[in-house]
Amino acid sequence: MRAFVVAAALSVILAAAPGFAQAPAPPPAPAPQAAPAAQAAPAPFPAGAKYAFINIQRIAAESAQGKTLSSRVQTLNTQKVNELNEKNKALQTAQQKLDSGASVLSDAARGQLEKDIDRQQTDIQRFTDDAQKEVQELQNELQAEFQQKLGPIIQQVAQEKKLDILFSALDAGIVWADAGLDLTTEVIRRFDAANPAAATAAAPPAAAPAPRPAAPPAAAPAPAGRQGAPAAPRPAAPAAPRSGGAPAPAPKQ
Repeated sequence: MRAFVVAAALSVILAAAPGFAQAPAPPPAPAPQAAPAAQAAPAPFPAGAKYAFINIQRIAAESAQGKTLSSRVQTLNTQKVNELNEKNKALQTAQQKLDSGASVLSDAARGQLEKDIDRQQTDIQRFTDDAQKEVQELQNELQAEFQQKLGPIIQQVAQEKKLDILFSALDAGIVWADAGLDLTTEVIRRFDAANPAAATAAAPPAAAPAPRPAAPPAAAPAPAGRQGAPAAPRPAAPAAPRSGGAPAPAPKQ
């Protein structure tokens, strides 16, 4: 059985998931993204080639399994950050109370408030350390899970292509190579096919159909004219709006 070689690039598998940080700044609003262009068909694999390469970071970013695992890390990270923000708000409130009431608080009340602030600071530091450890442990667990599931796919592709060596593009120091030697797209396709549940979970929800515009209300009948005078003419039905333009105004009575 031919062996396959994957360099230690798996440390970047979940690099897209942000690490836990204390009191992070709110993220900027995402810029509108243009519709993705259609990807060109991959170049054919050169006949008789005995080596090829893959981009493991791209597999982690584009495969359904990689997206699902990164989402799990992101969810835990966001939860911990929100909890930390609430603790920081409580600490800030207590500190403001101490600063603003320095001249009116009794010695006992001020001493108790200072103790509460010290306790909250210790709790925040302990919470931060525990949260960082929890997020890191989840990242390590998911990296191992990703590697365990990806390994057989890589081995299958390498054996079918009868390769002697399969390089990691991130670690091999490749400056130039025939595009046909890049098997990343094929690995992603097979990886998704082998994990249909992950592909379903990573797929965006279908957009709801746009509601149809309501029909315009029927025009009210024109009031009858005075005796001996002709009745006022009924207003004409509004003209259908032109494409992209405003509706035509009704004629003046």
